[in-house]
Amino acid sequence: MKEPQSPRVAVIGGGVNDEHDVSLASAAAVVRAVDALGLDVVALTIGRDGIWRAADGRTLSAAEAVGMLTTCDVAVPALHGVNGEDGSIAGLLELIGVPHVGSPVRAGALAIDKWVTKLIAGALGIATASGVLVRAGSDASTVAFAPPCVVKPTTGGSSSGVSVVHRPDDLAPAIERARLLAEDVLVEDYVGGREVDVALFRDRRGTLRAGATLEIDRTPGAVFDREQKYDGTASFTVPARIDASDEAAILDAATSLYEALGCRGIARFDFFVTPTGVVLNEVNTAPGLTEQSQVPRMYAAHGLDYAHLIAEVLEVALHTGIRADIGG
Repeated sequence: MKEPQSPRVAVIGGGVNDEHDVSLASAAAVVRAVDALGLDVVALTIGRDGIWRAADGRTLSAAEAVGMLTTCDVAVPALHGVNGEDGSIAGLLELIGVPHVGSPVRAGALAIDKWVTKLIAGALGIATASGVLVRAGSDASTVAFAPPCVVKPTTGGSSSGVSVVHRPDDLAPAIERARLLAEDVLVEDYVGGREVDVALFRDRRGTLRAGATLEIDRTPGAVFDREQKYDGTASFTVPARIDASDEAAILDAATSLYEALGCRGIARFDFFVTPTGVVLNEVNTAPGLTEQSQVPRMYAAHGLDYAHLIAEVLEVALHTGIRADIGG
């Protein structure tokens, strides 16, 4: 009897956005995990120029890239931000019939937009900071919002373009800086609570599995910026130092959002814990996935190491998106 072959796994990194390097780091970590699991891995990169490249650096036409992807049984798109996390890569993979780890188009498109996420959270009764949407083309100097406040692009991640504004004169320049990364900008009240995150994924048995809560140890008033996130200097406390009622509120809110958005795979939910309750910050349907990122730390605290976390989400994708040509 012919022995079944190990699944062939495509891992896609890079991307056409300011999170390109972050996505490369996540993809490299996933490649290491897939290799450690003894699976056949096909590493592909999307350059900043939008050109696909193979692991050996060879450039690929779009047709060649699709051809390589369709030789794989499952794909892991380790792409953060626009042109990836926003549902773009999920749409491509779904159109060419390649099962993939992570959320489908709808969830990615909804969650990438911080304003839309606020609207959905509000409909679910989940608190968010009071804020206003500054549309593209509007005059930033006419925006009236009392500091302290936070200014951020409506799309993207890794804290790119995020500013904490303490003086009225600094608001318009902060909006213009954020506009370099997205047309629309969100201005919100500054929330002085502790920053606590949690991650969820649904396993093959249909069980929604939460990682331990994680608290970001940061200086009050500061932004948890890209440098801290990826240069190894970030400090986390796992599990977070919160009481049982706040933890229950976080898990309840995260679960409601996971279901309402239609998430699949791993999603990370970021909250502030304040004296008056839990406040949603944002949702990440393609969170950082290096070995030292927040999500792997959360699951490691529950006994699920990095390689086995990747194995779990691969198993889900393989068994919920089996292609006809690879059998059951």
